[in-house]
Amino acid sequence: MKTRIRELRNAMGITQQQLADFVHVSSRTIISIEKGQYSPSLMLAYRMAQVFHTTVEDLCCLKENKEIEDKNYENL
Repeated sequence: MKTRIRELRNAMGITQQQLADFVHVSSRTIISIEKGQYSPSLMLAYRMAQVFHTTVEDLCCLKENKEIEDKNYENL
């Protein structure tokens, strides 16, 4: 799943470890999410959205991800 976490984290000037500490996870979790290898739980996404003063929808690119998923279903 595509997210804006790396973009927002860099804009805020914080490290992966700092973000991890803010939201109570390991830096490996943040790394995996930023690489698109792991989708955050709803609660983790909410915590990160609060850190970045945005919404879960914006943080997780939900509209864009839904459009991609819908196209994949159309091709079945």
